[in-house]
Amino acid sequence: MSETDTHGLQRRLRLSAAAEDSPVFPQDRFDAWLAGRSAERFRVSRVPFADLEQWSFDSGSGNLRHRTGRFFSIEGLWTPADGQDAAQEYQPVIVQPEIGTLGILMKDFGGVPHFLMQAKMEPGNVNTLQLSPTVQATRSNSARAHGGSAVRHLEFFAGHGPGGTGRGRVLLDVLQSEHGSYFLHKRNRHMVVETQEDIPEHEDFRWLTLGQIHRLLRRDHLVNMDARTVLSCVLPGAAGPAPAGSSFADAVLHSLSRSAAPRHSLPELMSWLTGVRTHARPPARPVPLRATAADGWLRGPDRLERRGGGPFTVIGARVEAPTREVPSWTQPLVEPTGTALSAFVTARLGGVLHVLVEARAEPGCLDGPELHPTVHCLPGGTHPLLDHVLGTPPSRVRYDVELSEEGGRFYHARCRNLLVEAEDAFPLDAPATHRWMTLGQLARLTGFGQYVSIQARTLLACAPAAV
Repeated sequence: MSETDTHGLQRRLRLSAAAEDSPVFPQDRFDAWLAGRSAERFRVSRVPFADLEQWSFDSGSGNLRHRTGRFFSIEGLWTPADGQDAAQEYQPVIVQPEIGTLGILMKDFGGVPHFLMQAKMEPGNVNTLQLSPTVQATRSNSARAHGGSAVRHLEFFAGHGPGGTGRGRVLLDVLQSEHGSYFLHKRNRHMVVETQEDIPEHEDFRWLTLGQIHRLLRRDHLVNMDARTVLSCVLPGAAGPAPAGSSFADAVLHSLSRSAAPRHSLPELMSWLTGVRTHARPPARPVPLRATAADGWLRGPDRLERRGGGPFTVIGARVEAPTREVPSWTQPLVEPTGTALSAFVTARLGGVLHVLVEARAEPGCLDGPELHPTVHCLPGGTHPLLDHVLGTPPSRVRYDVELSEEGGRFYHARCRNLLVEAEDAFPLDAPATHRWMTLGQLARLTGFGQYVSIQARTLLACAPAAV
């Protein structure tokens, strides 16, 4: 996209972000619409592994696989020791080598861009239905390996690529990582496609402005992870500098703009991250699921769990979902044992809002360390800066919302997401593992893929919802 096109898109995105309501679909109708979709008969129940239809544990490796070899599998992951800093570790991991598609359609109504969002049921969702992208599909689902109906609106995203005849104008097309603590090398194709076509109405879909979506991001467990990660890549910055004494919300918009003066240049930040990646812990590698017993992972009739407790267990589930491509199925799910926490500590450096990012590796990431929030803790985990975050006075907490992780593979995976302003006692001299960045720098890196973690992308998408 040319510089002129980029500026034009930014101007249009600002219009959409400023529109907190829309005559196309008024905000006061949202809850009734979602409640109407929730009235459908959805049911998720736990079942023993023996009751998983077409799933079985391999007699040799112990891996849990689908009969077709499609969808995903539960295997083992071995992370080697790294000197005296970390011992070798074994854990189960989700292996899903397919690249899924997360796509959102954009269309102008009255000169204001709107985004086609879906009320989608996922078996692991906390609230059953959450606001999702227009298309959210694995390659197996796109190919209808489940034998069910086709993914609605997939034709706007599937035809783009070598020799393709995709419909609409591509505004975003980038590969991004997913949770490296649970997946091995998992990536999704993030797309935003602009259309001028008349899209047939469907009860599961509604056109919303960015401003409406940002309002909904202030509510627990409403906007799903897949929508958040795509929207993090199309954030509008302010048209000009933030005035002195501006609100936190205005400071966020200024920090997202290219006119914001950063503490470190983007080349300096890239050099720092490359150095961290160069000296990172040796990469993890897949092993048979049976090998995880060396680290205390034991398989019972209805769960795979770590002796003495761990960050998650693996369970079996039966799903009934009449509005999905297949009305019923069984599958394994990863169930975290508590609530995770992700937080950005922010500070105004030189009058510009910065966030403190951490270069951190998760065992299943493809390219090593990525840019994470200041603090990210799995259930039961800790972090050197955690006490600073948890001790922040309420007056300095600008965003505090509990959101769900991906509901297709995780069961009730919750994460508390925070944006806080640094207190006077907070160490502004960042440790070697951290650097201060503007939100605009972080947003620019989402355009290259696999630099910004899924946790940081969620907080980036939520930043315009901060107050």
